[in-house]
Amino acid sequence: MERNAQEAGQGKKGKFIAFEGIDGSGKSTQIKRLAERLKKENIDFYMTMEPTDAPIGAMIRQILKGQMKADPRVIAALFAADRLDHLLNDANGIASKVETGTTVITDRYYFSSYAYHSVDMPMEWVIQANEQSAGILRPTVTVFIDVEPDTAMERIIRNREQQELFEKKSRLVEVRKKYFEAFDRLKDVEKIVIVDGNGSPEKTQEAVWKEIRDCLAAK
Repeated sequence: MERNAQEAGQGKKGKFIAFEGIDGSGKSTQIKRLAERLKKENIDFYMTMEPTDAPIGAMIRQILKGQMKADPRVIAALFAADRLDHLLNDANGIASKVETGTTVITDRYYFSSYAYHSVDMPMEWVIQANEQSAGILRPTVTVFIDVEPDTAMERIIRNREQQELFEKKSRLVEVRKKYFEAFDRLKDVEKIVIVDGNGSPEKTQEAVWKEIRDCLAAK
């Protein structure tokens, strides 16, 4: 889903920043705060998220809300397909945006699949299902907002009218473990930064900016 778009006319590639975290981590808040910072810095950017608003993403959202049922393997495959469309569709594919100089910020990318879906199936299967996406576009940096599951559940209960499929404490505990397993497996090919999200949004915001500002400035 598009949050903000400022088309770039630069001659160099844009950056690709993926935010990750368990549900209730506060990453969506941090993305909005980063967008405000980028506006002040006059950096052209485009905000998006997964699942997308495209047809496959809409089906995923129905499953997450309990309006449809699907086997975990089907859900994982749908996410992989939605991700490819997110990258390649003619209307607003993010691969072409990065290629033509726009900095793209996404709320979730393939590490979400690695973490969430590998609770139900081998992580290697999930990684292989997303190989095409990784080959097309790896993030310049993946920012993981790390929070304790208890804190995440408190935020979910406070802020959600309806909890989604994966928003249970036991599930979040397992997903957080799987995130770190995935980070360890791919540490040699991915740039990953971990930011403590247990404190105030302001404190987390400064930590996020400290981690990514050099990535934005790099050629």
